[in-house]
Amino acid sequence: MSTIVASDLDRTLIYSAAALDLAMPDAEAPRLLCVETYQHKPLSYMTETAARLLAELAGSTTFVPTTTRTREQYGRIHLPGPAPEFAICANGGHLLVRGESDPDWQRTVAERLASQCAPLDEIRAHLVRTADPAWLLKERVAEDLFAYLVVERSLLPETWVKDLADWAEQRGWTVSLQGRKIYAVPRPLTKSAAVAEVARRTGASEILAAGDSLLDADLLLAADRGWRPGHGELADSGWQAPHVTALGERGVAAGEEITRAFIRGVVSPGRAG
Repeated sequence: MSTIVASDLDRTLIYSAAALDLAMPDAEAPRLLCVETYQHKPLSYMTETAARLLAELAGSTTFVPTTTRTREQYGRIHLPGPAPEFAICANGGHLLVRGESDPDWQRTVAERLASQCAPLDEIRAHLVRTADPAWLLKERVAEDLFAYLVVERSLLPETWVKDLADWAEQRGWTVSLQGRKIYAVPRPLTKSAAVAEVARRTGASEILAAGDSLLDADLLLAADRGWRPGHGELADSGWQAPHVTALGERGVAAGEEITRAFIRGVVSPGRAG
């Protein structure tokens, strides 16, 4: 049985300093490995144990980083182990094969978006028009596929995200709040569709997956087995599925436990871990 391991990155496998959630005494904190720098400063980390396990995993099965990050943002990350043959960026908008975006997949995505949801320009105009400069820090478009806002969470009105989600749903779009970012993503633009394409190309018979946000729900549901950490949108909303293990660990400790679960899953296919 061949297995694909598809995992979200931010707040699932890798963590910013603010997201580490090191609840133990300082003297007992785990050693950390920096896996990303931004503007000449360290940005994202794993525990050294998680890094060792991930390198072992990537050397023994098809490991597919699966992220909402743009290709440029993904390129800043240097995960341990061999370079993945496949990676998924822009929430499924780009399928990287040995580091290059696959043109056939780009065409497939473009056709689905054109036929199944409102255009990006309409969504972006609504975001800009309704966001309050008092709490809006940045407005961005990612890969000409989806839009997101960076906001001051403490000033964000309680109902604004829900109102946006209701409006976007009628136009075939999904809204997700992750930290200080509010994402508006076309519903056909999914991690699960891109992972299914990798499975088709590799002939994989089993998919293991992990993720922490609502944008990862479709990936987890499409997997044979999945794991979610004790933090994030899915945990906060109580989201669950019979084949998805809800971990108690939070922060970087959850990332380490997810890598352990992947290792057990590859060693013992078909069994819960």
